[in-house]
Amino acid sequence: MQGSNYRTRVAFSVINCICFDQRVQKIAGTVSSLDCDITIIGRRLGECCEKDSVPFRTKRFRMLFKRGLFFYSSFNIRLFFYLLFHKFELLVANDLDTLLPNYLVSKLKHLPLVYDSHEYFTGVPELNNKPVRKWFWKTIERSVFPHLKYVMTVSNSVADQYEKEFRIKPSVIRNCSRISSGIAPYSRQELGLPANHLLLIFQGGGINIDKGGEELIEALIMTENVSLLIVGSGDVVQALKEKAEEPGLLERIKFIPKVPWEELMRYTRSADAGMSLEKDTNLNYKFSLPNKLFDYISAGIPVITGSLPEIRKVVEENDCGIIIPDIMPREISRAIIKLRDDPDLRNKLKMNSINASKSLNWENESKKIIDFYNKISIFG
Repeated sequence: MQGSNYRTRVAFSVINCICFDQRVQKIAGTVSSLDCDITIIGRRLGECCEKDSVPFRTKRFRMLFKRGLFFYSSFNIRLFFYLLFHKFELLVANDLDTLLPNYLVSKLKHLPLVYDSHEYFTGVPELNNKPVRKWFWKTIERSVFPHLKYVMTVSNSVADQYEKEFRIKPSVIRNCSRISSGIAPYSRQELGLPANHLLLIFQGGGINIDKGGEELIEALIMTENVSLLIVGSGDVVQALKEKAEEPGLLERIKFIPKVPWEELMRYTRSADAGMSLEKDTNLNYKFSLPNKLFDYISAGIPVITGSLPEIRKVVEENDCGIIIPDIMPREISRAIIKLRDDPDLRNKLKMNSINASKSLNWENESKKIIDFYNKISIFG
């Protein structure tokens, strides 16, 4: 391009907290290996942003509004002008809530644009029963999506849905985890939990409604000799803490706030099984292939999960977990007891999870990123 030492300048836009968005950081890391200079643009949130621990150049907007229409509109306006008046050769929009300003700037400056849909955005439960908001986001999607050339997403089901709607089939880049075998787990003593209990972990950056947290705690009430780690943040975490105040539960449940991935994996690798309990209440959850599933596999622990198609396929193909028919406390409890009382089954599923991690890891999945970006004109 402009000399042997020139690096292509790439702007990643994301509205989540940059510090904890593993997908953005992993993809940015892979793209940087293509001799690219990465800037990640987002918003400033909490103390984590003050530490600036992200291994890339960042631009974080201080936002007066924290949510709602004023937040989204002001963020997108600021993002538009930042992209317009700074020099980049490639734009990467992460999710629908950053797509419009990226698209407009890509047209004005004749730049290639990559759209990475982290979920089926217009199918999220937060838009259920909110027809005006859903119409707003769907209007943006319908206006822009048909004009996109470089699109990726997280699962085959989401890709199929977009192809059905817009006749564009995105590339699928799953949220596989990095290899974590070198990360030391916490001991039960360090965690302050009984050594003879089956230890479960329930994690996520979005522990929200319809993800099974309430049912999991109810299952724990009816199940003895089982402890639980809840690691992450979300809309229902406070309600889960209140629910955990039931007699006999407080000493069996530990709540840990969001932590960097390496620290998260210390907790995950200390567990005997991981819980993934999304309900089939909306298209986004139905099509989901969540980070935590691959974190559990990376940690070499069995999974207890519902019967959503993408998750079920991974678990069945690798025989690395127990699938329950319904996200109900009694069904969850039965699966936990089965795992607790059958060490042979537990060891078999653990070994299968370890074997699955040899192929289902970011080191393998990232090869698809290289292939994807090499098709973009500026890399040709």
